[in-house]
Amino acid sequence: MELTITTDQVSKMALDASAEKAGKKLAVPKHWQNLGQNTQALWGECQGSALYQVRVDLTSFTTQCSCPSRKLPCKHSLGLLFLAASTPGVFSEAEPPEWVSSWLQKRAAAQKRQETLASKETQPTSSNKKASQSIDKRQAKVQLGIEQLDLWLNDLVRNGLGSVEALPATFWEQQAAQMVDAQASGLAARVRILADIPNASKTWTARLLAQLGKLALLTEAYRHLERVDSNLQEEIRQLVGWTVKEPEVLARGTHITDDWLFLGQRQESAQRGRLQRTWLWGARNQQSAYILQFSFAGAPYTEHYPTGFHQEAEMAYWPGALAQRALFVERQSTIQPIQTALPGKESFTEFLAEVASQLAQQPWQERFLCILRQAIPIYDVERDRWYLRDQLGKALPLTASDHWKLLALSGGHPVDFSGEWNGETLFPLGIVVDQHYHVL
Repeated sequence: MELTITTDQVSKMALDASAEKAGKKLAVPKHWQNLGQNTQALWGECQGSALYQVRVDLTSFTTQCSCPSRKLPCKHSLGLLFLAASTPGVFSEAEPPEWVSSWLQKRAAAQKRQETLASKETQPTSSNKKASQSIDKRQAKVQLGIEQLDLWLNDLVRNGLGSVEALPATFWEQQAAQMVDAQASGLAARVRILADIPNASKTWTARLLAQLGKLALLTEAYRHLERVDSNLQEEIRQLVGWTVKEPEVLARGTHITDDWLFLGQRQESAQRGRLQRTWLWGARNQQSAYILQFSFAGAPYTEHYPTGFHQEAEMAYWPGALAQRALFVERQSTIQPIQTALPGKESFTEFLAEVASQLAQQPWQERFLCILRQAIPIYDVERDRWYLRDQLGKALPLTASDHWKLLALSGGHPVDFSGEWNGETLFPLGIVVDQHYHVL
C-alpha cells in the first residue's frame, strides 16, 4: 500500500514549532525498529530514554505513543509520520503486532459503544419522570434569566450606545455570569462577545447594535418557541444553552455519507481555553460541515483532524434548522490528499446570495464556509489591506493579517479558494495550485 502524506501536512499536525522540530529529528530510520504497515495502521518502535511504541490509525491519522508526553501528537508520533512522508519504503507490509491490533480493536469497540448508547437514548427508561422534573426546573431558571437579560438590554439601548465605550469589562462579565447562573451558557457567550466590540473599529456602534438586535431576537424567539418549526426550535434551544450530546446526535441527527474534503481549521479564544473549527465539504452533496473542539487549560484536543485530505465517511449533524456542526459516525476509507479543483461558487454574488438564504433559515448563524473558484488575492498598498477578487472583479476583505503566503502560492494568478466568512472578512483556509491543495 502506498502512503499518501506529505511533510507539510505532518507539520500542520504538530502542536507547536518545538514539537515539529523534535519530530523531524526523529524522521531517520536509525531511530526506529519493527516498522510496519497495513491498510489500517502504521507502526514502529522508537528508541529514546526507553523503547516507545508508536501507532497511527490511517483512517483518521489518530496517533498513540507509549511515551509520557502530554502533547498530542507527541514528537515520536510526528517522527513516525515524517518518516512515512519522506521515506515510505522503510515500512514493510505486515500483520500488526499485538500492541497495535489491540489498540485498533479498542477504538472499534469504543465506536460500537457510542452507537449502542445512541440507540438507548431513544428508548424509554424508568428515569424519564425524574429527568422531566429536572428539565422543568432548569426551564424556569432559563426563563427568569431571559427576563433579566431583556431588562438589561432595554436599559442599555435606552441610555444610548455612546456611554458604552467608557464601561469597564466587569459590566459585561457580570451580566454574562448571571446567564451562567440561569443555566443559559449560550446567552452568556453572546454577552461576552459584546464586550470586545466597543472601540474595536470605526463602525463599532453599528456592529454593537446589530449584535444586540440578534440577542433580543433570540430571547424573543425562545419565549415563543411554539411559533416556529421543530428544526428551528432545536436551533434556538442550543443557542440559548441547551446542549445536545453526541449519542443524541447519532440517534436524532441527519446522517450523510459523502467524500468529505478537510479544507482547514480556525482556532479562537474561548472561556478558560480555546476552540477549534475544522471545516469540511461534501464533494457529492455540496454541503458544508464543521467539527467543533474545545481545549481547556492548555490541554491538547482529544482528536486530530488532518487538513488537506479527503475521505469517504458518514457524518451526523446536530439537529437544527441549518445543518452545520457535525461529528464522524464511520470512516469508510483511508485518508487521501486533495488533488483536484474545488467545487465552489463562480462569484461573490452567488456566495452572498447563499449566505442570505442561510440567514433566512437561521438568522443567528455567524460563520459560513466560502469556496470560490478562480479567485485572485490582492494587496492594496495605500489602504494596507488584503482582498480576494472574484472573476467579475468584485472583492471582499481578508482578515487583518499578512497573507504573503497566499499571494506567493497563487503567483498572482486565479486559484480555487476556501475560507471562513464572518460577515465582515474572509479567513483563508486553503487554495488549489496545480491540482494540489495547500493549507494556509
